[in-house]
Amino acid sequence: MAETRTQSAAEPQAAGRRKIVVGEVVSSRMHKTIVVQVVRKKAHPFYGRVVSKAKKFYAHDEKNVARVGDVVRLEETRPLSKLKRWRLKEVVRQAALLPEATLPEVS
Repeated sequence: MAETRTQSAAEPQAAGRRKIVVGEVVSSRMHKTIVVQVVRKKAHPFYGRVVSKAKKFYAHDEKNVARVGDVVRLEETRPLSKLKRWRLKEVVRQAALLPEATLPEVS
């Protein structure tokens, strides 16, 4: 007899789900590419102290809308280049615009 296998609760349901991360843009100098720093906070298993771990992700920004300081949401995607495996899904919060730098007057 052939056994039919049913999906148990321990097995992942949707294998096609893409990971989503939220982080701050630290660089947008490259064309259609941004660098996003994602900070994860976790309690140390023994000491209980909250430890911050930061990781940088290269992401594809098709319309060049993200600027340094913006908080953005990234979605995992197929490899787009040697380093890019994420794409910009949305800008969650825009960075405050800095006032124009005032240059000293030259006589």
